[in-house]
Amino acid sequence: MIVRLEKELQKLQEGGKRLAFALDEVARAIVSGVRTIELNDIAERIIREGGDVPAFLNYRPNGASAPYPATLCVSVNDEVVHGIPSEKGILKEGDIVGIDLGLRHNGLFVDMAVTVPVGAIDASAVKLIETTRNALNAGIAAARAGGYIGDIGNAIEKLVDGSGFSIVRELGGHGVGRAVHEDPYIANFGSGERGERIVAGMVLAIEPMLNEGGHSVVLSKQDKYTFRTKDGKRSAHFEHTILVTDGEPEILTAI
Repeated sequence: MIVRLEKELQKLQEGGKRLAFALDEVARAIVSGVRTIELNDIAERIIREGGDVPAFLNYRPNGASAPYPATLCVSVNDEVVHGIPSEKGILKEGDIVGIDLGLRHNGLFVDMAVTVPVGAIDASAVKLIETTRNALNAGIAAARAGGYIGDIGNAIEKLVDGSGFSIVRELGGHGVGRAVHEDPYIANFGSGERGERIVAGMVLAIEPMLNEGGHSVVLSKQDKYTFRTKDGKRSAHFEHTILVTDGEPEILTAI
């Protein structure tokens, strides 16, 4: 369990505001015909102009064979998370695009993701995006001091149950602050009143990922970063960095 000091909280709050601004600017640039590398360049420019550092660029997660080569993760349609932006990746009308971004502000990290439509999208995609956003809100509401980490995943699972969508089980949220990924790991499903106690001062990245079809995902053998749905159906992803307080959780990355 990692609890932030008061002087760290102020830095995290400022970093969260900066990250939310940067990701919102990227989201506004998502239109048919844009290249995913252009979105990456927008994100990096805004972060560096603010005097901050991209959190994902050259970051090597545990078990990765090479560092992540970009500032922004761009995951299109059946790509669940960690899609690598490129010159060849061109968005088209009807796509849904998950954009995931992190930054380091004064030595501390924050993390955020949204899924954005490209122009008009079909009804199933609209429902998928809305359900995933609602699942994030349910998870945040459950992150209360005195509860358990398992309460977060339980709240997400209850929200998703009956929607027709499935929860990605291999990936989940995490602590964040002094590193991109910290304990505890936060599953997006499971029983409540399980796992580590939640206490005020914890900083958590809550991030449900929902699939239009089955829950199974596969890791790209080419880039070894991009997760896709096994059945080729679409996926959506939302994430906020939150601060646990003695009352309602504070969303540090609120737009």
